[in-house]
Amino acid sequence: MSQPPLKKATITVLDGSHKGDVITVLFNPTEYTFDRTNSYKSIPVPGLGAPLLQFVNGESDQLSMDLFLDDYTDPRGPTSLQQKETDPLGKRLRDLTNLLEIDRDLHAPPPVRFNWGPMEFAAVIEKIGRKVTMFHPDGNPARVTLSVSFKEYRTLRQLIEDPRRESADKTKRRVVVGRDGLWLIASREYDDANQWVAIADANDLDDPREIAPGDWLELPAMETPNGTR
Repeated sequence: MSQPPLKKATITVLDGSHKGDVITVLFNPTEYTFDRTNSYKSIPVPGLGAPLLQFVNGESDQLSMDLFLDDYTDPRGPTSLQQKETDPLGKRLRDLTNLLEIDRDLHAPPPVRFNWGPMEFAAVIEKIGRKVTMFHPDGNPARVTLSVSFKEYRTLRQLIEDPRRESADKTKRRVVVGRDGLWLIASREYDDANQWVAIADANDLDDPREIAPGDWLELPAMETPNGTR
């Protein structure tokens, strides 16, 4: 049985001197990871065996994945039936790594938008690592795997007008990561593993094990004892 062709993903420059430029890659959808962290300040209290932890702020989401560039597959392979590549790998590789450079109009690296199927993520590129596995006769790369880390980008207006709703009394969405189960997610979000039933109902899940890494779940608001949300 032949493997299905890898689907195309795009990275679009959102601002700066190259605003509107689109870089096409082949994205290997075997895995990707989302990470979110919070910052806490330790406050020492005399007489206590451990410091008090004070929440300071939330950090930006981080999306990490491998992107695939291939001169042999893109121009003549099965994926070219959907979208033929006109730029050689070398140019697309330069275009991608240049997104780490300071833009002359922004005086900072430009924000980008990553799209692949239903996924859309506005970010800045924090890190790119490359692994070259095939070369042209002249020594130029012909097949490259890029390990890319995107850090969520939100403007000041977005942060003010659309703040994150992190408390348990607000409906929110979470992506399933690793071996997350509904029980673990419920315990983490609501401090009550029994709330997995509410999550299953909100997402029309007949079997709580029918989730996989990368799935998005809606987490319903938790009712307070007086019946309000």
